[in-house]
Amino acid sequence: MIDKPIKENLALAYRILAYLKMDDLTYTHLSARSSDGNSFYIYPFGMLFAEITASSLLEVDFNGTVLHGKEYQYNKTGYIIHSLIYKGRSDINSIFHLHTIPGVAVSVMKQGLLPISQFALHFYNNIKYHDYNSLTLQEEAGKNIVSDLEDKYVMFLRNHGTLTCGKTIHEAMFYTNHLEKACRVQIASLTVGLENLIIPDNATCKQSNNDLINFEKDLGLRDWLALKRNIK
Repeated sequence: MIDKPIKENLALAYRILAYLKMDDLTYTHLSARSSDGNSFYIYPFGMLFAEITASSLLEVDFNGTVLHGKEYQYNKTGYIIHSLIYKGRSDINSIFHLHTIPGVAVSVMKQGLLPISQFALHFYNNIKYHDYNSLTLQEEAGKNIVSDLEDKYVMFLRNHGTLTCGKTIHEAMFYTNHLEKACRVQIASLTVGLENLIIPDNATCKQSNNDLINFEKDLGLRDWLALKRNIK
């Protein structure tokens, strides 16, 4: 039962995103690395985020083999993406992949995420982009995602959605929440035209990014505990 807290927190993350209306029926997925480091937990493809509990989670190894749990349909794209990121990035312990409308909308914009809000400044010079190439059904496609992510924790999958990672589940949630709000602000702001947007200078953006990311010692924990008190 050593991984019980990991599974409980991952299941809670699914339910939090359902509560925040950031899920997409059965089409997106969250995961967390197991304590032994060589497998991960993920929901069974076909369930809704709102119904996920710790006992419903699958354990999958980095070869895409389901070790524990019962699945509805083999989630090849999910297993490839999560497996290869965990194999390539030992610092990452949780991965969220979403298709929110604001996230997808910004993913199609040539300029990507603009530093026009404090939400967006969390990601200044720390975001990557991956060009769309249909579903990730081959290992090579998954390796390209890992390569494009480089050493960052947040990436837009062009014409598709977002990928947010963290050293902890609550850090991945922190990035996910702020990215969603940054995308919403950008979409709302662009109605006045790109030429009318006020963008802070580079030095201010860099300082703000440093201040925001280093404001708390355990990134995302404060928000996570608040959400945990209110999500059943």
